[in-house]
Amino acid sequence: MHSARVGNLNSNVTNVELSKKNFKVVDKVSGTSTATYIFGIGGHSNKALIEKAKSKMLENANLIGGARAIINLTTESHISIIYPIYFKRTITVSGHIVEFTD
Repeated sequence: MHSARVGNLNSNVTNVELSKKNFKVVDKVSGTSTATYIFGIGGHSNKALIEKAKSKMLENANLIGGARAIINLTTESHISIIYPIYFKRTITVSGHIVEFTD
């Protein structure tokens, strides 16, 4: 059995107004984290998986040294189950990289 859930579970405190045409979308970036549970034992918590996936996304984004930001953050959760033995959760965090031109 497989299921998937997509949602914006992020809480960001940085606000950037993108009302002017002073930026361009340069790339899409993502990071993934997976945990496997046997009889409900093992793996990380959902929060830890999200943090790990977000950290991998930021590593892949290469934001250092430029006027760039990640927008449109999305968190996806995919679950595979063979009840009650096997449970696998994969979290993917993705977003678009914008580069400011002015």
